[in-house]
Amino acid sequence: MGRSFQLVDPTSVEDVRTYLTRARTINDDAAVRFQGVGGAVGIWTCVLTRAGLLDSTPTVLGLRTAGLGEPSTLDAVVNVGSVLDRMPRFQGADDAVLRLPPYDDQASWAGISPSLSGWEPAGMIHAQDLVLTAKAGTEEVAQTVPTDSGKEMVQRVRSAVWSRVSEWGQLSENNGNSLCTVPDGAAFAAWALGFLRSDDDSQVAVAVNGSWSRLSCPGGFVLTRS
Repeated sequence: MGRSFQLVDPTSVEDVRTYLTRARTINDDAAVRFQGVGGAVGIWTCVLTRAGLLDSTPTVLGLRTAGLGEPSTLDAVVNVGSVLDRMPRFQGADDAVLRLPPYDDQASWAGISPSLSGWEPAGMIHAQDLVLTAKAGTEEVAQTVPTDSGKEMVQRVRSAVWSRVSEWGQLSENNGNSLCTVPDGAAFAAWALGFLRSDDDSQVAVAVNGSWSRLSCPGGFVLTRS
């Protein structure tokens, strides 16, 4: 089948379409990494990343997994729009194939993706704290960025807003020692990628692995590195 993944059913393909559509809304020219690991594929997207050496924007990645009908070890970074263009408007009842473009894309963040193992629990965050932070930050960015602003201005404002660490993002041990800090950009990623709903009242587990933090949301994972 060339560069493709055989998912378990057409519904899984539609779920991937929804996820990638949300990712493209955040960045129209975004790259996506498909990482086949045995019976599942991890689908990585980048929500926030540094634009240069002096940029303080944290790296924030989204990860959603899908089960495979056939095991695969394919690991490819491609343009999200090119993947969506290859998905039929109406998925056939027996068509569960996710087709990738024949050429790779370039994405610096794909080379620094965190390990899939070795994570240690760091605490819990209330989902509503994430939702409210994401909504407030999105509104602040929209109100602060002037109409027809250049890319540099937009990046500067987004960096200032999403680099902040709210009280809910300061996780520590019982003795007060800091375990990790989770930037507000993680809340934006969870909300923008559809990993949380407005009425979600769950607790989101946080784990750490070196310089990385991971939020396990109901709809997927958010990983950050400051």
